[in-house]
Amino acid sequence: MFKQLREDIALVKERDPAARSSFEIWLTYSGLHAVHSYRRAHWFYKKKMFTIARIISQFARFRTGIEIHPGAKIGRGLFIDHGSGVIIGLGCETVPHAKLREKIQAMTSKPVVSFGIQEEGGTLKTIEKAVRAASKMAAEAAMQPKELCDISELMLGIECGGSDATSGIASNPAVGELSDLLVDLGATTMMSESIEWIGGEHLLAKRAATPAIHNQIIQVCKDYEAHLKSAGQDCRAGQPTPGNKAGGLSTLDEKSLGCIRKGGTRPIVEVLEQAVPPTKRGAVVMDTAGYDISSVTSMVAAGCNAVIFTTGRGTCTGNAIVPVLKVTANARTYQHMEDNMDVDLSPIVRGEKTYQEMGAEMLNNIQDICNGKMTKAEAFGFSDIAVDHVCRFV
Repeated sequence: MFKQLREDIALVKERDPAARSSFEIWLTYSGLHAVHSYRRAHWFYKKKMFTIARIISQFARFRTGIEIHPGAKIGRGLFIDHGSGVIIGLGCETVPHAKLREKIQAMTSKPVVSFGIQEEGGTLKTIEKAVRAASKMAAEAAMQPKELCDISELMLGIECGGSDATSGIASNPAVGELSDLLVDLGATTMMSESIEWIGGEHLLAKRAATPAIHNQIIQVCKDYEAHLKSAGQDCRAGQPTPGNKAGGLSTLDEKSLGCIRKGGTRPIVEVLEQAVPPTKRGAVVMDTAGYDISSVTSMVAAGCNAVIFTTGRGTCTGNAIVPVLKVTANARTYQHMEDNMDVDLSPIVRGEKTYQEMGAEMLNNIQDICNGKMTKAEAFGFSDIAVDHVCRFV
């Protein structure tokens, strides 16, 4: 029993970057408590002592919010952090919770339930039902086996935010190298935030696989500038932001050149409207807003399985649906925001490694995440979602 406990604690340390000590994990991790309660209940279940097994299972559900049937056959290596989806609405929203549930069910195979606070008779009753539903989903999710898939099935979203001088010379080129490696392996990479292309759009357009795609990229930037001009705004005058300038970026061109570098060098095979899934594999770009969280949400809506986020000055951004891996080449940012940064790319700045070497290392990081390792944003439960209601010009 103690050997299994040590294995499970080691597993949590491996997959949860927020875990600080074995004692903390043993004392506070409800997922660990649920798994060990299951193991005890399963022992009694195999001895045909079903009542005792169910008592242990129900007590664990009460204590952890997670119910695992004692008859479930689960081997080693189980780590429960989050369950499935529960939607709670008030009852008078523009998009009712039931319609949202039906839409999700029609588009995906994911389990989802919904409750209305008005329909259920208040907040406490709704919470009680939602907890029961989530516990059942957690038990079912625990029984789902992992499935092998080829890396060519991966669709990686590429984002940047809080950029500084290290972004353009180190972290973005390294992520660009990662993008090229993935495309060469048959995967898809997606770069967004079209307002960030302005100033370097002519260079980005040179990567277009066809003349039509070249013209699309140029037109996206023209439309963006024209819209802002009609509202009395000049995007070139407002960039870089004060934060960018504090980080060492002095012109829009510097910022844009760094931005487009993170998309790699492979031919761009498609230009997508906001949240539209790609029809081709390879390097694609998406016309989205410049707001980080909205841009990430749009790429996830289009089917991205994971997002890599480069930053110089630091960010806490996560996502409710897919993991967000945050990387920085600013050594001070990595040390100062260690709780939020996943990968330190500062060896590039110090001349200890090339961006090609770090790009190859990040390929391993992405594979680890796809295999279940948690990002720091996941560990903290950061689940940012933003949807542009009017247009992408924000």
